[in-house]
Amino acid sequence: MRVAVIGHIEWITFLRVDRVPAPGEIVHAQAGLEMPGGGGGATAVQLAKLADEVHLFTALGDDDLGKRSFDALGELGLQVHAVFRPEPTRRAVVHIDAVGERTITVVGDRMGVRHGDPVPWDDLKHMDAAYFCAGDEAALRAGREAGVLVATARVLPTLISSGVQLDVVVGSEADRGERMNKSDFPSVPDLMVWTRGAQGGRWSTADGETGRFDAPPLRGDVKDRYGAGDGFVGGLTYAMTTGADLEAALGFAAACGAAALRGNGPYESQLTRLDPAFQALQDRLNSN
Repeated sequence: MRVAVIGHIEWITFLRVDRVPAPGEIVHAQAGLEMPGGGGGATAVQLAKLADEVHLFTALGDDDLGKRSFDALGELGLQVHAVFRPEPTRRAVVHIDAVGERTITVVGDRMGVRHGDPVPWDDLKHMDAAYFCAGDEAALRAGREAGVLVATARVLPTLISSGVQLDVVVGSEADRGERMNKSDFPSVPDLMVWTRGAQGGRWSTADGETGRFDAPPLRGDVKDRYGAGDGFVGGLTYAMTTGADLEAALGFAAACGAAALRGNGPYESQLTRLDPAFQALQDRLNSN
């Protein structure tokens, strides 16, 4: 399976604290990981643990962090197609508190790839799926060339103005930046999914079917909530490409999101082909 991610990255510094500082307060932090994250990077790494080939189409700053990000993403198994822009690479500081909740401060604008950038857009015609989380309208249209197109509601204005028919759009009911309604879209996506963390989530189809799904029981303690949503959408993108039924696809996606909670940073404990949830998905496919 070949999958593309059209999205952004940011260089993340993780800091572990007992609690997020109140205004004017000083807290001491344990130095944590540093790595390229963001909606594009984290989702692509989850997909790399599942699919045979993952291609990341992105834009980076022409600076040291941009070059470090490019190298690190390649070492994580991605084929990175990047354009380097004359501006700083976006950065973020993530505070992880004693219960694993993440609080994020972002420095810089989301940097998406544009269709005029010199990256191999024609390769998208040969992709089984594409996930879109940053870029211009023409980049989204190029993503439509893939077999399945999934997008995040965080870029809702681009999704609306492009007029592209989406197979799946995913948003979070707890995040104001990802809220969406059917009425937002000139052409309703085939599947809309709203996540609610430990409460699971709900879904709706273009023809009016609706339903809910549960979050799986956690296996172990929550270490880090960063990347859980990216794990979910990566798992859903993969599962929708396999031809799994909706119940199985959402269950698998929820398992990927839950697996991300068990690691330090978004890449440490995400679900792979060795996880029981992956085997359960394969068993479901084989029984159909």
